[in-house]
Amino acid sequence: MELNNGQSHKSEDEDRLSMLTDDILLSILGRVDITTAVRTSVLSTQWKHLPWLLRELTFDVRNFLSVPCPNPIEVEHMDKAMSSLTKAITNFLAAPRSEATITRLQLKLYLVNNYSDVIGPFVSQAIDTGTVKDLDLAIVDEKEPDDCYDEEMLQQARTVDGFFSAYPSVFHCLTRLSLYNVCFAEWDMHHLLFDCCKQLQHLYLFNCDAGGLSEWKIHAPNSKLSVLELCFCCLGKLEVLCLPKLERFRWDSWICPNIPLSFDVVPSLKELYFICTATVDHQGFKLSEVLRDTTAVENLTLNFHGEKIWIKPEGKQLCTTFKKLRKLSLHGIFVEFDLLWTIFLLEAAPAVEIFDIEIWEHPCIVDTEKRQRTFGKRTNPSWKVPEFKSCKDWLLKEVKVTGFSPMEQQMTFLRVVMERAPNLRTVVLNDYQTCDYCEEIGALPRYERLPAERVFPKGKDERDMAVEQLIRDMPACNFQIIFGN
Repeated sequence: MELNNGQSHKSEDEDRLSMLTDDILLSILGRVDITTAVRTSVLSTQWKHLPWLLRELTFDVRNFLSVPCPNPIEVEHMDKAMSSLTKAITNFLAAPRSEATITRLQLKLYLVNNYSDVIGPFVSQAIDTGTVKDLDLAIVDEKEPDDCYDEEMLQQARTVDGFFSAYPSVFHCLTRLSLYNVCFAEWDMHHLLFDCCKQLQHLYLFNCDAGGLSEWKIHAPNSKLSVLELCFCCLGKLEVLCLPKLERFRWDSWICPNIPLSFDVVPSLKELYFICTATVDHQGFKLSEVLRDTTAVENLTLNFHGEKIWIKPEGKQLCTTFKKLRKLSLHGIFVEFDLLWTIFLLEAAPAVEIFDIEIWEHPCIVDTEKRQRTFGKRTNPSWKVPEFKSCKDWLLKEVKVTGFSPMEQQMTFLRVVMERAPNLRTVVLNDYQTCDYCEEIGALPRYERLPAERVFPKGKDERDMAVEQLIRDMPACNFQIIFGN
């Protein structure tokens, strides 16, 4: 009886699955990783062939690491993961696909041992036969920047160059490329990334450089690149001379002490993200000097990671660059800093509709002598520039503060903004984002280690009191104040 019941349940489950069309089943499989998709083929006879009909395939080597994921990830772990990944790729790409091409193939690989000698020919053949139309390739390395030596980065570059040289077909449909810990000192970085990768639309570089804080100039008038992301890349300076399709640029931390980059012909540039924990050597720069040739920017994010404000005081010089700006985000502002300096940026951008402020306060970062030697003393920003007021009314509709507390500098800042923004509709006040490192060191909750005026108001009474302080002596308010998390 138990056996029969089990068979009955299995038959019923299979019948339910059989009622679904292949299109629906493929849509479901397309939302899970490839290993899960293959395992589901045992659920029903109808599912057996489906993973091989997926038009978008993702092979991520990290999905083949043991569970729980080893920490740190050693060479032997990479080898085992690549062995399993190679078998999976071979299984999929070796099988005939007469019914459907692969519209997008995403590969995340470790170039260890000789696994690329097996994967490369299958990928090249799939590209040459037209089976693969779009390739997203990430050549991953697990080492942190501080643990990478010059020779190791040069060797990683040799390995990457060897892979591309052996399988040049990869260039033909490569639309997205991610590289980690590569030093291009012995190669022409520009030639590889722009002359060879003619279809490249998205480039992500992690801890990559041209050797010895060299400058990197990009002049690629025929490039299709729309997204450029740099993370911990040690460049003397980046000059984007011509990238006509570039829409989004992100740079997370730079080493050069002066102006880190400049733009020339970038008519499509709409989103900019500058993120940097400025060291004591950083001299700061005028944002207008970096952005003087950009006029289409709509979204700008500056993140200071709780250290000094690395843009120099200015105001009306930014009016031309900021004329189309719709969202301005200033993140990582040290909790004790005054916020009124940000008004100069708003004055230069009267068309901004969303103003996003994030306050930084982390007990996991101890203010030791070592920290001060690296980053210097935190100095409250004082923008002594000739005051000016835009001739246009602000279009500001929403102000968002993450890390809000009823401190005097925050309350003063918010009152000034509310008084100056006749179109304001919403003020969103959120608590700090959780920090894993703060939790690891067992830092006491803010309400236990700080005075009340430094803590996010929790209950209704505290929030009502904060609202009363904000709107006191103000005329009738047409906006609402919302307390978030």
